[in-house]
Amino acid sequence: MGPLKGIRVVEIAGIGPGPFCGMMLSDMGAEVLRVDRAGSVKGPGITGDLLARGRKSIGVDLKSPKGVEVVLKLVEKADVIFEGFRPGVMERLGLGPDACLARNPGLVYGRMTGWGQDGPMAKAAGHDINYISLAGALDPMGRKGEKPYAPLNLVGDFGGGGLLLAYGIACAIIEKQRSGKGQVVDAAMVDGAATLMAMFYGMRAMGFWLDERGTNMLDGGAHFYDVYECKDGKHISIGSIEPQFYALLLEKSGLDGDALGPQMDRSRWLENKPAVEAVFKTKTRDEWCAIMEGTDVCFAPVLSMKEAPDHPHNKARGTFVEIEGVVQPAPSPRFSRTQAEISGPPPAAGSHTNEALAAWGFDADEIAALRAEDAIA
Repeated sequence: MGPLKGIRVVEIAGIGPGPFCGMMLSDMGAEVLRVDRAGSVKGPGITGDLLARGRKSIGVDLKSPKGVEVVLKLVEKADVIFEGFRPGVMERLGLGPDACLARNPGLVYGRMTGWGQDGPMAKAAGHDINYISLAGALDPMGRKGEKPYAPLNLVGDFGGGGLLLAYGIACAIIEKQRSGKGQVVDAAMVDGAATLMAMFYGMRAMGFWLDERGTNMLDGGAHFYDVYECKDGKHISIGSIEPQFYALLLEKSGLDGDALGPQMDRSRWLENKPAVEAVFKTKTRDEWCAIMEGTDVCFAPVLSMKEAPDHPHNKARGTFVEIEGVVQPAPSPRFSRTQAEISGPPPAAGSHTNEALAAWGFDADEIAALRAEDAIA
């Protein structure tokens, strides 16, 4: 029922941002067939590997000419193929863009890398923390006088990586409807992380963002935009930026606005922190929720991953679902007609080889011959 229903996608199995892209496409209704390495076909899948949810898996020996031919035949019937290897790897396998587009000129070929397909660092190893460092996204994250902190791998791998690739693929699918032609999507995590920083580069150009971390409005420098500890050791988040929301914060918390001074006098932000910290430590998190939750203070409790699925708001919206005993985020965004859904749990590598190949046009004798030659597992 999802908006991508009818779109066929071949995913060359990888890690991190690639599987996240596959999850997003599958959640939106695309038929995603994951090509796992033949050597990884060893047993049951991992139920907690949520990035692999919603697709079927085949095991293929990509170092075998027959195995490469299997993928090329899949490409002939696919709308999309995507991969997450370093530049040049797919070409050496015989599965680069030229080979695939020769089989299917309307193919969208997605490429997910850290540094991009070109540039002096293109072939170097790296991880999320490195890509966001080069993009200028890591340096601003942290407290005044402290080193930057790694924001999980949300900014590079997922926001600036897998989501960027899924967006690029969707854009190329739309363009293909006009031109009838496929193309290559070069999604790089360093580029995506830089894109996510657009507003902050703009603020810096206007002189509103200082290079010293922990001194700005959105990096914990402001007393009205931060996380605070409560009496019970739990935490709450405050984001009272607009003056009317700040006035409500003062009212609900009992803070003395005159003592704190003008809200936007950034010279006083850090010196105001102790007073705000002291106020929030006078009550438990639940007590502050009873006072502020649902108001225009711009308030929320800081919930753990265990707590978040049980919050009344998340339960009412169905933000989380449970599949085969695993609590996980539901597909997003929401659609009024073509509602997205999770089409199945994470597969074991190669667990659908016969079934999937048959559905993509391989006959029984062909599948048996490929298995006899160890081209598929």
